[in-house]
Amino acid sequence: MVTRLQPTHLIGMRFSKLIFLLFLALTVTCAAQAVFPDTPAAHQSAAWLGSFNRGDRESHRDFLEKNFPSRVGDLDHELDFRQMTGGFELKKVEESTPTKLVALLQERASDQFARLTLEVEAAEPHHITKLDLQAILRPAEFSLPHMSQSELIAAVRKELDREVAADRFSGAVLVTKDGKSVFAEAYGLADRDHKTPNTLLTRFRIGSMNKMFTAAAVLQLVQAGKVGLNDPVGKYLTDYANKNLAAKVTIHQLLTHTGGTGDIFGPDFESHRLELRTLQDYVKLYGNRDLKFEPGSKWEYSNYGFILLGIVIEKVSGQSYYDYIREHICTPAGMASSGSEPEDQAVSDRSVGYTKMDAGGKLKPNTDTLPYRGTSAGGGYSTVEDLSRFANAIQENKLLNAHYTELLTTGKTETPNGSYAYGFGDRKVNGTRCFGHGGGAPGMNGDLEICPGPGYVVAVLANMDPPAASRVSEFITNRLPER
Repeated sequence: MVTRLQPTHLIGMRFSKLIFLLFLALTVTCAAQAVFPDTPAAHQSAAWLGSFNRGDRESHRDFLEKNFPSRVGDLDHELDFRQMTGGFELKKVEESTPTKLVALLQERASDQFARLTLEVEAAEPHHITKLDLQAILRPAEFSLPHMSQSELIAAVRKELDREVAADRFSGAVLVTKDGKSVFAEAYGLADRDHKTPNTLLTRFRIGSMNKMFTAAAVLQLVQAGKVGLNDPVGKYLTDYANKNLAAKVTIHQLLTHTGGTGDIFGPDFESHRLELRTLQDYVKLYGNRDLKFEPGSKWEYSNYGFILLGIVIEKVSGQSYYDYIREHICTPAGMASSGSEPEDQAVSDRSVGYTKMDAGGKLKPNTDTLPYRGTSAGGGYSTVEDLSRFANAIQENKLLNAHYTELLTTGKTETPNGSYAYGFGDRKVNGTRCFGHGGGAPGMNGDLEICPGPGYVVAVLANMDPPAASRVSEFITNRLPER
């Protein structure tokens, strides 16, 4: 589950008390609306929110230099994040002391909520010492009314027209009820240079969404008695360089992001991006790295953990990861348009991804950010119809028996955005249980939500930056009929 809000990109701004009060006068339009209290931490929080929402580069730079000098280098990321979210509105103050404020915010451009935690020095000028913004589930006190199916479809159509007109969505949307399509539309262009339109058959890069395929494959091997969930990874990767990791981290911990195995993205990835052609290439680059924390002690999203799971699949099955997924996941599910072919190979109907990240607010192809090919951690491609077929195969126990399907999709560990199962998020959305996974990177975003109670499956894919697709998916799932 990709975390859409990135704390390291979030920074604050310090105003005088007069400017702080002016900010409140401009933003508080009715007595019922939440307001910031009169404390140093709240003043800084209001200042950050005002500066962030304006998104002016020079004022943000001025703020960083005065309040967060170590974050000046993150200015571009901060502005990218502002572009992604549309800014935030204060919804509720949860905790307030002179030096700390915890508040609930909502994105202006979506239903997404976030929890802001900001701390300041006790002495003037009250420099900010911590600013964290974390995506959270929409609190029950801010729940949205459920709609009838006809009301929902009309609302979705209107919302998508608005998003497309604002150039915030380009992609495909498929909503099914009990396996039958109730909404299926494509918007925007798959290739802007050639004016090729997106269709329901367009293949979009799906980022981390194929963690669901990897996890289902591992559970197939568990069901067959070939892999043990509590086995250490070293049982299968006998020549793994870091013996501490190999001995301590279990398959269960890799599947739930509790193994402390860290990520793959950063300077090392950037400098070796096109050299990383096989799963083993990633292990050669990162295999000597030690654990970030004691396995099982906390949850922290780990793409590298799912790289290791892909290699476990290869070792146990005797097949390449790609062959195994094609034969044991895609074929039985009827997913003929999904795969992970290298970027230098032509794939029909595969869209071009467009990003504004690090592009000065202008769209450009995401070619220079793409790995050589997708991996067991993410980066493949699919269609909304194939994702719907995968959802059906999961629910109909075509990939696993009923026991292992439940084990695969039932939450095991708590995260800021619900529970995490094995390669699936498991959460309550406005009272409705949904499980699935999202994916996002520059120029790509997607989400699959399987909501068995009311019988709906929501598949959204976009060839634009996050949260283009997840914003649409959340809009739909937040308003699903109760039955």
